[in-house]
Amino acid sequence: MEPIETTLGILLRQKGLTLSLAESCTGGLVADRLTNIPGSSEYLLGGIVAYAYEAKVALLGVSWNTLHAHGAVSRETVLEMALGARQAFNAHLALSISGVAGPGGGMPGKPVGYTWFGLATPQGTWARNFTWNADRRANKAASAEAALQFLLDYLQNPANLA
Repeated sequence: MEPIETTLGILLRQKGLTLSLAESCTGGLVADRLTNIPGSSEYLLGGIVAYAYEAKVALLGVSWNTLHAHGAVSRETVLEMALGARQAFNAHLALSISGVAGPGGGMPGKPVGYTWFGLATPQGTWARNFTWNADRRANKAASAEAALQFLLDYLQNPANLA
């Protein structure tokens, strides 16, 4: 079976779509996986690793109000991150990730492993969240895989996200 990033590359090429990324807790793992595929520069325009609040605001246009009201790990923030990445790179699609990788940083309602994913497209925006139950590296890897799966779900059938 092909890696998910190979399938994504095929679909993005077939559909003539470009992609940008806004990563926080994954620290560039999604970009790393996508750029392991030869020719990925045809569809992957770039990514921003925005870990700190200041980077999310300055580089992705996330609102300070959103961060103060909902935190970095929230539906609202990942949607703003995705919209900001889409605009920054003038891409058709943008994928964003923000989570609590661990081992610290968890809090009531946002435990270690809690992660949000955003997707911005010409048809609209969507968000998903998961909670992983592993160590930091495994949580990051699971988040990168889930982000790629989110994009694949959209490319295979956008109606299923609604």
